Amino acid sequence: MIEQKRLLGIDYGAKRVGIAITDPLRMFAYGLLTINNDANFWKKFDNLFVDYDVETVVLGYPLKESGERSSSTELIEKFHSELEKRIKLPIVLVDERYSSVIAKQQILESVTSKKKRRDKGLVDKNAAAIILKEYLDTIS
Repeated sequence: MIEQKRLLGIDYGAKRVGIAITDPLRMFAYGLLTINNDANFWKKFDNLFVDYDVETVVLGYPLKESGERSSSTELIEKFHSELEKRIKLPIVLVDERYSSVIAKQQILESVTSKKKRRDKGLVDKNAAAIILKEYLDTIS
């Protein structure tokens, strides 16, 4: 099989940003890390493009259950605009409804340590993986 460039998934939040990545064959999406959304964010984020051969960025786009814009939508749109200025790669917006809820449920079912389950960063990177997996499912 021929390896392809990877897809990078983002669950963007005001405090933390969950990052997921595909395997080189684009069969799986897995939570990679969570980056604090602070003064060092862009330096850490930019390093991902050095470390991984990324072709496309998949950004979670928050909508209400009705499909209308949510209170977080404007925050994501500002981040999306900044991202477009910084990287010259395609950025795909994907509805992220329920990604955090699904991530929390998966963590409850698979992480036995209560201490590890309380790590909010674990939810963020797993939510990013869910967003990325949903996108993979639409293109395969």
